[in-house]
Amino acid sequence: MNLEAQIAKIIEANGAALYDIETVKEFDETVFRIYITKAGGVDLDLCAAISNQLSPFFDVHPPVSGQYRLEVSSPGIERKLAKPIHFKHAVGENVKVKIPGKERFKGILKSADDHGIVVETKEGEVSLGYEQLGSVRTYFEWNSQH
Repeated sequence: MNLEAQIAKIIEANGAALYDIETVKEFDETVFRIYITKAGGVDLDLCAAISNQLSPFFDVHPPVSGQYRLEVSSPGIERKLAKPIHFKHAVGENVKVKIPGKERFKGILKSADDHGIVVETKEGEVSLGYEQLGSVRTYFEWNSQH
């Protein structure tokens, strides 16, 4: 079982799901960041519990070489969509889409499957395969009308 599968197993044992993993450099420090999701939301206690269970596992199976800081958090209301599962979980949300060398547009993610997505824009529906996508992020729009 690979490292990501082991991490996912520990997270799932806590009733949550692995969303994404990233390793970033911040202020000369390596941060190994794990994003988790859960129906009803992710709270600080859940992040702490999962972090406490992952720490001894990482003592035996370090996720990166050298010193690092482990962070477990929610991907947030505005998040990067990269894997088909990310898109499937974001159906119905507002998205900003960048297509390499082409345009950028906003819309509502109408559907997602294993091959691509459909976004409802002001101009109509746009169907794209994952291979066509650059970056896609969800975004939150404050609605000041009551």
